[in-house]
Amino acid sequence: MDIQSKCVQAGYEPKNGEPRVLPLYQSTTYVYDTPEQLANLFNLSEAGHIYTRISNPTVCAFEDKMNALEGGVGALACASGLAAETLAVLNVCNAGDNIVSLSTVYGGTYNLFNVTLRKYGINTTFIEPTATKEDILSLIDDNTKILYCETIANPSMHIVDFDMMSSIAKEKGILLFVDNTLATPLVCKPIEYGANIVIYSTSKYIDGHASCIGGMIIDGGNFDFAGNPRYPEFNKPDESYHGLVYTNCAPASFVTKARVQMMRDLGCCMSPFNAYLTNIGAETLHLRMAKHGENAMACAEMLEAHPNVEWVKFNGLESDDNYNKARKYFREGYNSGMIAFGVKGGLAEANTFMSSLKLAKIVTHIADARTSVIHPATTTHRQLSGEQLIACGITENLVRLSVGIECSADIIRDLERALDNIN
Repeated sequence: MDIQSKCVQAGYEPKNGEPRVLPLYQSTTYVYDTPEQLANLFNLSEAGHIYTRISNPTVCAFEDKMNALEGGVGALACASGLAAETLAVLNVCNAGDNIVSLSTVYGGTYNLFNVTLRKYGINTTFIEPTATKEDILSLIDDNTKILYCETIANPSMHIVDFDMMSSIAKEKGILLFVDNTLATPLVCKPIEYGANIVIYSTSKYIDGHASCIGGMIIDGGNFDFAGNPRYPEFNKPDESYHGLVYTNCAPASFVTKARVQMMRDLGCCMSPFNAYLTNIGAETLHLRMAKHGENAMACAEMLEAHPNVEWVKFNGLESDDNYNKARKYFREGYNSGMIAFGVKGGLAEANTFMSSLKLAKIVTHIADARTSVIHPATTTHRQLSGEQLIACGITENLVRLSVGIECSADIIRDLERALDNIN
């Protein structure tokens, strides 16, 4: 099926006489006739559900949909996007290991890597988006487990060079993690460009209605853990799971370990109700992303021409530094609805602009049906130093605009009116 049909149909296939719509299975546990059946589930020799912390029919259907949309071999739903990031990192990293990450990542990710994980002995080296292949290669040592980036950086809007990043990961035999939240599989499929693991905050475009927190890990199934000395936990017996060797679960080695070891122990699972609602949201993803991209293009053109706007970052503009990469990696006819732009003057003028908006609202959220704005330097990235903000591509006049699916003329009128209020 085309990806548009997969948005609607993938993940749940009702059998004769079963509900047409994916049911909500709001249960913690599942009944079996014999103790042998349940033992087989724990041994992974039979398929089925043990406990909703590990798996649940509603959650699994949503996981299967996301897996089908991304073209992976397995998916694991988590309680939030940051839960998905944390679980995915801890699935391969121990104290003494390190990560090499682009500095332009989302503020919550930056803090996770720069502060919290360091407390547990997992260090991160941040690289600027202008770093060359040689620069990055020089930072990778025997303890580097992950090369990390975002398809579209939040909020600098930088688009990753997949060709360079995947070639580095393959050359060094390390995992390439890509956060695809702001692109979605409608715009870009990172696995097709060499990503091994794809991560989502499904709270954003996948849900699309700002109603459900959630995250997702998708295993590309394209990384060979067998015999790789960097990842002994995959190719040696796991004594915490009766000697299971995860390479025997190939090609879904990563997501199997993440589920039966990490999710079992950390418990950051997605609730069935959130999976139920987010799955419904995903059914219209192809319609919404087309409208988000169309509206964002119209807004970006207006902003670029407005006298009170200093600069605009949107890859649909030919003047944008990322224009050519977007044409190379992004699906024709689709784009993200995310724009970053600089208000002339600085912080005071940016605040005046945001306070003057009527249709667009100031919220700590992005990528849903409603247009919203935020000032990253004083909110989502407030914990960063001035030097770190520069490395992330964030200036004091940067406003992050998440363009919704309202009438584009209404959005533009609202933005123009607010910009005109700046003295």
